[in-house]
Amino acid sequence: MTAAHPVEVTDLELVRLAQAGDSEAFGELVERNRRAVFRAALAAVGSATEADDVAQEAFVTAWRKLSGFRGESQFRTWLLSITWRKAIDRRKSLNKWLKLAAFASRDEAGDSMFDVVDQVPSNERAPDAALESTELQRDIRRLVRTLPRKLRDALLLAGSGEHTYEEISRMLDAPVGTVKWRVAEARRVLKRKLTALGYHDA
Repeated sequence: MTAAHPVEVTDLELVRLAQAGDSEAFGELVERNRRAVFRAALAAVGSATEADDVAQEAFVTAWRKLSGFRGESQFRTWLLSITWRKAIDRRKSLNKWLKLAAFASRDEAGDSMFDVVDQVPSNERAPDAALESTELQRDIRRLVRTLPRKLRDALLLAGSGEHTYEEISRMLDAPVGTVKWRVAEARRVLKRKLTALGYHDA
């Protein structure tokens, strides 16, 4: 390969370098996985500020425990499992954490955590489409908060678009089939509740 086309170093190769004391290699691992880690944390705690703190804790913990990583799973999967445990610990310590949730709202990074509206067909019953969309989005955000925790967590992680079902399975410590069922059930419950609110095309 020429200098213009450098060989892509794998995560595992970076891990081995980091385990040998190369902090820059670990820094590259952080950059590669920062977004996925942040969004996993955000799905759990609902606050961008709290999620950023969780992400920092997760990376520090991963660095401390890196010598124990044996490559039995992908580094990202291992890292996301650490992140989720940290996020759940943080969530348990938050008083009424759902009040901090800002589902489908803009975070400090200027990105949307989870535009759940994409999961439900748009409704065209009103002539003012913009108003209708705003009302639907608001109602969906509210209804997501009312879902049982297991359904809500699976839905938000899957809806973030950052994680495979296998990664979510590891984070939630549940079989892949169970995770898929929870996501499907969460969407079914949301659609039923939306229909009850008058969104008949949802």
